[in-house]
Amino acid sequence: MLLNRIWIGFFLVAVVVGLSKLIFWQDTEIFRTMAIGLFDSAKLGFELSIYMTGAMCMCLGFMRVGEKGGAVQMLSKAIAPLFIRMFPSIPKNHPAVGAVMMNFSANMLGLDNAATPFGLKAMKELQDLNPDKDTASDAQIMFLALNTAGMTIIPVSVLSLLSIKGSANPTEIFVPVLITTFCSALIALFLVAIRQRIRLLDPIVIAYLGTGIAFLVGLLTLLHFYPEHTQNVANVGGNLLLIGIFILFIVLAMVKRVNVYEEFVEGAKEGFQVAVTIIPFLVTMLVGIGIFRDSGAMAALIDGIRWFFLQIGLLHTEFVDALPVGIMKPFSGGGARGMMLQTFKDFGVDDFRSKIAATMQGGTETTFYVLAVYFGSVGIKKTRYAAGVGLIVDIIGIIIAILVSYLFYQVPPLK
Repeated sequence: MLLNRIWIGFFLVAVVVGLSKLIFWQDTEIFRTMAIGLFDSAKLGFELSIYMTGAMCMCLGFMRVGEKGGAVQMLSKAIAPLFIRMFPSIPKNHPAVGAVMMNFSANMLGLDNAATPFGLKAMKELQDLNPDKDTASDAQIMFLALNTAGMTIIPVSVLSLLSIKGSANPTEIFVPVLITTFCSALIALFLVAIRQRIRLLDPIVIAYLGTGIAFLVGLLTLLHFYPEHTQNVANVGGNLLLIGIFILFIVLAMVKRVNVYEEFVEGAKEGFQVAVTIIPFLVTMLVGIGIFRDSGAMAALIDGIRWFFLQIGLLHTEFVDALPVGIMKPFSGGGARGMMLQTFKDFGVDDFRSKIAATMQGGTETTFYVLAVYFGSVGIKKTRYAAGVGLIVDIIGIIIAILVSYLFYQVPPLK
């Protein structure tokens, strides 16, 4: 299992780097730093789980209300023709369809906290259809691949951090992030479709994808001619849409005379149970990442990458300073966010390298976090080719983010 090898690799590499620092550089504090980091990472994993519990209870509470009121079924019918082709093993009006769409919608709006509960709900529904309970099904792999591609229309969290840090033009990353995530999502879809022999050259699939592309082109055109509205679309539009969906769920449930309060509580109970289930998986992943980082292996990796590009004659290597975000993002969104904020601190929030870091943060997803938490929440041990596809999409997403950054942002002159 790829995830198992990666996790063991974190520790083995960290120990080798730690011993090298102790023997050759007489760094007698390195193993103390690594040991403290282990406990700090475990604490962080638990704290994140506790923080996530509230969001999970709330989102799954609303999902329960939406199911009872018929809103989720309405959404399922609207996108059923596309899902029948992309997820042929999912029945037409199965609850998994609504949960998957809610997860995708939250990701598109950049609402990280809302996306995870919906994703866990979707994985649970997909697991009910899975005949081999410890092995990932084709539908689960397709869902994970599209999820880890991280298609984002409005990167709310990144835009907010840029604004908080005093960026002169925080919305500058809007188009680069959109291009990066859209390309990554298409690549993820094609890779899995080829592996699962899903026919994408279908009129229905083309119609849905064409509609999505037309919407994005229209949105970009609007913001190009009216750039003063970009901030409002990014900060107001996404959150307003999410709240609007929740209000719609409540209204439809009221029309059907559903006891909204009781159903919300039942959904919240399910959210609490899911949150408790994922704590071991989240702690496990963060502990591995933490020791790799605290040993200095991450810094050494970045230095090695810079040396490589200089040796092959690449003159512009500014992007290397932003790579910690891209390297960390597949494993931890919070860790990558910390790396991005560190880049802001080191170079300034409006520096070219900070813009690349922000584009990577908004344009890539937490592949191994999603694999560990989503698959772990339903007891899947054999992920098949899900990790490989997710990793390929991550690498491509990072490359696209770098190329788009050099295209859209002002590149500093060579020294």
